[in-house]
Amino acid sequence: MTRQQATGTRALGTRAARNLATTTKSVPQMRGITPRWLLRQLPWVRADAGTYRVNRRLTYRLGDGLVTFVNTGAEVRVIPPELAELPPLRGLSGEGGRDAGAGVLDVLAGRFVQRELDPGETVAEAGRPLDAVHLIAHGKVAEIRAGEYGTVAETGILGDGRFFGDRALLGTDEEWPHTFRTLTPTTVLTLSREAIEELTGRFDALRTHLEEYRDAPAPPRTRHGEAAIELTSGHDGEPSLPGTFVDYEASPREYELSVAQTLLRVHSRVADIYNGPMDQVEQQLRLTVEALRERQEHELVNNRDFGLLHNADLRQRVQTRGGPPTPDDLDELLARRRKSRMFLAHPRTIAAFGRECTRRGVYPSGLDVDGHRVQAWRGVPIYPCDKIPVTPSGTSSILVLRTGEDEQGVIGLHRTGMPGEVRPGLSVRFTGIDERAIMTYLVSAYFSAAVLVPDALGVLENVEIAR
Repeated sequence: MTRQQATGTRALGTRAARNLATTTKSVPQMRGITPRWLLRQLPWVRADAGTYRVNRRLTYRLGDGLVTFVNTGAEVRVIPPELAELPPLRGLSGEGGRDAGAGVLDVLAGRFVQRELDPGETVAEAGRPLDAVHLIAHGKVAEIRAGEYGTVAETGILGDGRFFGDRALLGTDEEWPHTFRTLTPTTVLTLSREAIEELTGRFDALRTHLEEYRDAPAPPRTRHGEAAIELTSGHDGEPSLPGTFVDYEASPREYELSVAQTLLRVHSRVADIYNGPMDQVEQQLRLTVEALRERQEHELVNNRDFGLLHNADLRQRVQTRGGPPTPDDLDELLARRRKSRMFLAHPRTIAAFGRECTRRGVYPSGLDVDGHRVQAWRGVPIYPCDKIPVTPSGTSSILVLRTGEDEQGVIGLHRTGMPGEVRPGLSVRFTGIDERAIMTYLVSAYFSAAVLVPDALGVLENVEIAR
């Protein structure tokens, strides 16, 4: 019996034929490559000296910081030095103030009473005496006032670490200007007027400090907190014109370039023998550069020194009105700044925003950007960025940016013109061959980001995307 009769085949099979054939191959693929819209859309400024100084007009601190808490189980306490974030307590030493009354802030912190409130409860009511200081340890509180036409107007949302009623420390006869009502289960720490009067009677340092704060004239400043420039207008004749000057911050913020680096190792035998039809060193470098760029974008978003999430001004942090991202929330972000150029959000957050728009019957238009179709709101593109974290509880953040030096916006910083530069701000240097015949390449990227003025960057926090 012949082989043809035994196998039932009449021609050479493809499996055997492949022994004499070549294959068509792809270059190495990588699942971790993302669009990296932040790197592409951020204007980059060359920082030759490795440091970029942001000079600004003198700004007075307004005491609008966040208060930090610690907890033991369900018991929540305010960290005593954090009470200095309240404007009347700024400059009061946590070591005891100006006399022998030691631990003034420690005693103050111990007199706050913890309260657990359900959604819809009123913390303070407009028109009632301003009789307590309230710190929000956890939850959301709506600031409400009466509207002009008999309706209720919501003027703001206060979240974790915010406070209100700090003027109760001054002992003046004032009323609550707005009503404060909880939106979620909320933990509030309250310092009553009675406790304030007792402590000011016990501690001379506290009483003296609060009296000086109350009686001190406020420095002339603009609504943005900057030192005012004296001007006159609408006059006629020959009045004496005011003299003025523009004061600068004495210690401006400086941004140093950060670095992301790695050593790429390739055995010379691989580079010599297994180098066709594709260049092994080239492919190794290509994938390494892609990973380095991904890390660069991650640092621009999350780095605690210069990352956008951590460098947004406290007054530019907005809380959602109901949890999921709504058109109202994005409008709030846009209303707080001029010439917003882009939103940045996690892809799941963009999907949650789309669901809210669909629920309301609103269908946002898209924009063509560099040949890509991206979602937009009010003409501002919403770029996906998976480097923005999503918490285990299913919340995230949305960033909005005004960009460019000319617009006093957010800029990227890098160093160009380096030896071995393969892309702006990224260099590859051959560092030699060791005794094991392994070639080494140093791959480096130098970068940072700077926010030129506070309102160039805004953040919508605690965005619920799991609903």
